[in-house]
Amino acid sequence: MENKGLLFIPDISGFTRFVNEIEIEHSRHIIQQLLELLINANQSGLEVSEVEGDAILFYKFGSPPELEVLYKQVEKMFCEFHRYLVNYNHRKICQCKACVSAIDLTLKVITHYGEFTTYQVKNFSKLIGKDVIVAHQLLKNDIEQHEYWLVTDNLLQDEPPEGLAQWMTWDASTKQTETGAIPFHYTHLSELRNGLPPDPDPQIELSNKTKMISVSKEFDTDIKTLIYTVVHFEFRHLWQTGVSAIDEVEHFLPGIGSRHRHVMDNGKEVIMYTSSFSYDPEQKALFSETDEKRHNAFYYTVEKITDRRSRLTIDYYLPKNFIRQSLFRLTEKEKMEADLRKSLEKLEPVVMNMVLPLDF
Repeated sequence: MENKGLLFIPDISGFTRFVNEIEIEHSRHIIQQLLELLINANQSGLEVSEVEGDAILFYKFGSPPELEVLYKQVEKMFCEFHRYLVNYNHRKICQCKACVSAIDLTLKVITHYGEFTTYQVKNFSKLIGKDVIVAHQLLKNDIEQHEYWLVTDNLLQDEPPEGLAQWMTWDASTKQTETGAIPFHYTHLSELRNGLPPDPDPQIELSNKTKMISVSKEFDTDIKTLIYTVVHFEFRHLWQTGVSAIDEVEHFLPGIGSRHRHVMDNGKEVIMYTSSFSYDPEQKALFSETDEKRHNAFYYTVEKITDRRSRLTIDYYLPKNFIRQSLFRLTEKEKMEADLRKSLEKLEPVVMNMVLPLDF
């Protein structure tokens, strides 16, 4: 049995190959997160041979696993995959084509049992054998749906694939390959997506806060261009007074609940949370940030005036604390308000020269 084992391939599909630089970067980042999530969801002792584009080749030498154990592994990966996408869709800020279409990504899982062996290439253990080729050939088949679990009859060993879940139904088919016909069974997995609600919003409450500053400016640009410029951190240092850079702390795309680091001109670093975001491209968009302890908050409100004119309002909130508010008014308010007004002036040329990605 030392050269026999399970081949397990989860494969992601659904992204078109975007030509815009931002969309390429964001699609790559989303796929990277999903592939890491699938690896972390491995609860069956599977070994990773390699990451192959949008798929992972797992393997495990030994006797064929029980079908119920294998299903639990498929279920775990599938649910974690879609839980991430549902949450990202619920919390996302970027409206580029890659981020908006991420919710439509799909996952299929190919499982096959056969003969193969490994060979080493530096620190990587590569697989070789005809059944490795068969498993990859099964990725292309005549199944119309894009989310399914495929089990070859080699793996079933005459065991009917029944009783794993009440909703589950199986179909049989065959894949013609150069080495002959490969019979298999498959079941759709989309039912597992039901009952995966998004995590609760970590949105900031304003009931215990007081607005201390409010500055506003109108721009001769459309609402989409203005909100794109304001919410994308890579442009913030171009217009926000006192900020030299903003980088990400967590290893994922920015969304509600994510942290980012403000690097100030004086060298000071401030951790901020994205605390809320709402977007209606025809009327209004709202984006807010709060400090790490979720005390002080900035609200950025973009409103449509006409098709070619829009308004940005920046509001600053403090907790309802008389002493803290009094000190702020005496020592900080005048400078901060002046800096925010200066930021709005610096924003104008940035917005006017901004080129939106396609289909933003």
